[in-house]
Amino acid sequence: MSTEIKTQVVVLGAGPAGYSAAFRCADLGLETVIVERYNTLGGVCLNVGCIPSKALLHVAKVIEEAKALAEHGIVFGEPKTDIDKIRTWKEKVITQLTGGLAGMAKGRKVKVVNGLGKFTGANTLEVEGENGKTVINFDNAIIAAGSRPIQLPFIPHEDPRVWDSTDALELKEVPKRMLVMGGGIIGLEMGTVYHALGSEIDVVEMFDQVIPAADKDIVKVFTKRISKKFNLMLETKVTAVEAKEDGIYVSMEGKKAPAEAQRYDAVLVAIGRVPNGKNLDAGKAGVEVDDRGFIRVDKQLRTNVPHIFAIGDIVGQPMLAHKGVHEGHVAAEVIAGKKHYFDPKVIPSIAYTEPEVAWVGLTEKEAKEKGISYETATFPWAASGRAIASDCADGMTKLIFDKESHRV
Repeated sequence: MSTEIKTQVVVLGAGPAGYSAAFRCADLGLETVIVERYNTLGGVCLNVGCIPSKALLHVAKVIEEAKALAEHGIVFGEPKTDIDKIRTWKEKVITQLTGGLAGMAKGRKVKVVNGLGKFTGANTLEVEGENGKTVINFDNAIIAAGSRPIQLPFIPHEDPRVWDSTDALELKEVPKRMLVMGGGIIGLEMGTVYHALGSEIDVVEMFDQVIPAADKDIVKVFTKRISKKFNLMLETKVTAVEAKEDGIYVSMEGKKAPAEAQRYDAVLVAIGRVPNGKNLDAGKAGVEVDDRGFIRVDKQLRTNVPHIFAIGDIVGQPMLAHKGVHEGHVAAEVIAGKKHYFDPKVIPSIAYTEPEVAWVGLTEKEAKEKGISYETATFPWAASGRAIASDCADGMTKLIFDKESHRV
C-alpha cells in the first residue's frame, strides 16, 4: 500500500538533532513530519547511546563508591549484581524518555512516519516501512540521519563476541576478560561499566594517550587513576582478530603489544563512528555528500541545495548530541525566516568515566595549531578542601587564555 503526504518540513532522523529541529519547526507554526527507521524516537542517543550508557555508568559509580568507602570505615560488603535487573532498569529509563518524546510529538501535531527514508528528487522523499511505501512531498528538508560505528574488514563483526557500542549496552553478559579497541570516550565509558561489573579490561590505543582530543596534562591525571583498573596498551594497534571456539584471539603490534595473540571472551570495537550520508540517495536531490559520508553545510546549516538542511553527526565533528540539538534549533529558525546561524565557539566534551574528564573551548593543542599566543593557569585539587574531603584530590582545573586580552 502506498500513501502520499504533503508537508512544509520533513526531518529525516529522530535523534536529538532531528527531534529538536522538528519540535522547533512545529513551535514556529510549520507543518512538520519526522521520518524515523526505528519504532521509537530518540535515535542512537536515547535508545542505544547516551542515555543507556549513563544509566549503566551510574550503576558502576555506585559499585565503585561502595568499595571505596571501606577505607573510611563504612563497609557494605562485596556488591552483588543482578544483570537481568540492571538491564530491566536501563530499559525502563529508555522507555520513559522515548515515551515522553512521542507525547511531545503528538502534542505539537508532528507526524511520525516509521521506515527507511530516501530522496527521490529535490522535493520528494520515499519511505519504505512495514506498512508499505509513503511518498512525502516537502518544501524544506532537514537531514539528521546520524552515524554508525566503524567496522574494519579484518575483524569478524558477525561473531556475537565481537561488540560495538550498541552490543555492549545490551548488557547480555559480563565477560571474564574483555578487550576495548580504542581509547576514546565510548570505549573508556564501557570499560568503566564492565570493570565495575567484574570484567578484566584491556584497552588498546594507537596514540600515545587515551582521549586523544583532550590535552595531555588533563589526561595524565585520568590515566594514572585508571591504570589501576585497566591494562592500558598505548601506541599499540590490533593487527589480526580471529574467532575460535574458546574465545576471540587478538594479535597486536607496537610499544605495549604482547608477544603472543591474546584470548578474550569479548572484544569491544570502539574506534569511532561514520556518518550515514551515503545511505539516503541524497544525490537524487542534488545534495553533495563527500567520500566519507559527511554533508557540507554553511553557518545556517544549508547544504548546496538551499531548501535542504543537514544537522548532527552527518555534518561533521564533534559528533555530540548537544551540538546537534543546537544545530536543529538554528535550522528550524532559518526555515521559519528568522536570521540565525550556528557559530560554535564552545562545545563542551565530557567522558563520564571514573574520574570524569571534561573540557570546553579551545584545547592547548588547538590553540598551538591556530597560532594563538596564549598562557595557561592550573589549579591542583590537592588545594581544595572539598576535593580532599571527596577523595578526589588528584584532579585539576586548567584555564587557557589569550596572552594579550586574557580572554579565556
